[in-house]
Amino acid sequence: MKIAYIGQKGMPMTQGGVEAHVENLALEMAQKGHDVFVYTRANYTNPKLKEYQGVQLISLPSIKTKHLDAISHTFFASLHALFQGYDIIHYHAVGPSLFSFIPRLFSRAKIIGTFHCIDRFHQKWNKFAQMILKLGEWAICKFPHTTISVSPHIQKYCLEKYNQETLFIPNGFKIKQNSNDDILKTYNLTPQKYFLAVSRIIKHKGLHYLIEAFQKLNNPEYKLVIVGDTFHDQKYKEYLKEISQNQENIVFTGIQSGESLNQLFTKAFTFVLPSEDEGLSITLLEAVAHQLPVIASNIEANAHLTEKGLVYSFKNKNVDDLKDKMQYVLDNLEDNQRMLSKAYDYVKDNFSWNHIANQIDQVYNN
Repeated sequence: MKIAYIGQKGMPMTQGGVEAHVENLALEMAQKGHDVFVYTRANYTNPKLKEYQGVQLISLPSIKTKHLDAISHTFFASLHALFQGYDIIHYHAVGPSLFSFIPRLFSRAKIIGTFHCIDRFHQKWNKFAQMILKLGEWAICKFPHTTISVSPHIQKYCLEKYNQETLFIPNGFKIKQNSNDDILKTYNLTPQKYFLAVSRIIKHKGLHYLIEAFQKLNNPEYKLVIVGDTFHDQKYKEYLKEISQNQENIVFTGIQSGESLNQLFTKAFTFVLPSEDEGLSITLLEAVAHQLPVIASNIEANAHLTEKGLVYSFKNKNVDDLKDKMQYVLDNLEDNQRMLSKAYDYVKDNFSWNHIANQIDQVYNN
């Protein structure tokens, strides 16, 4: 089949959960023998890059502002897709799915939509953007032939809010091979002596709660490592740097990928996900797959792990509770080992990309 992906920023992935999802899915589909095309933005993927590991890349322009970047690129991609003879056009995220009606009406392709996250609740959006994202939620439930939800709470939300049945197919994880690139030396990190967060630096990811909780810990041996960068939210990044000023045990590495990111996961002590809202966090799955203890906010998106006792949870937005959980992990190494062993087995059996890609391939074939 000839398959196109629309809505992601591009590939190869540098940061972003949707981008990681699309990259892994596209590579799996290419390995299955499908002709796979991914639409990319010039501010994320070099427009000169036309192919990546068997996936064809199509660079189209966008209006490079916080509110228009995704929507303008998706509009151009939706028009372009009409004339390419695709069998499947797969939209990712609610905003881009606003334009899924274009190929639904004017092409023979089957349209799939993946609902990754309830984006309109994120603090970075103004009222108008929230209204558009709510419209995008309705669109992703109504325009595609099939809609996929990446978590049970999104599946429930679609049914209750829009009376729409969706398929639950989760995100996946993939562990890179061990690395010889010693990024730890670059940032003066000691193995097993740092808490790790991997995230876009935007406010609803809750990194300010993590920094404040870490500052309350009385353990100078350990560091906090924050991996990632902002995307159209420079003020929040500056705020995080300000509250971390003159503290050598808080390290910002910027975007890391491939071998460097793998090593940061492999050598960490504990992974922390302080986010106020998620769909289904790929970095959380990757942390469990790297056999790290995980501390995550008790939001509904994390319930599939927190309610099974597979990760430690803290009250969302509660700095003191997060600090207490971080201290507990420091003080209870045996409990950590028991928990991460159970969590690893669960994630390995339910969230491998090969398993997930087979489910989505079946959707395409049906």
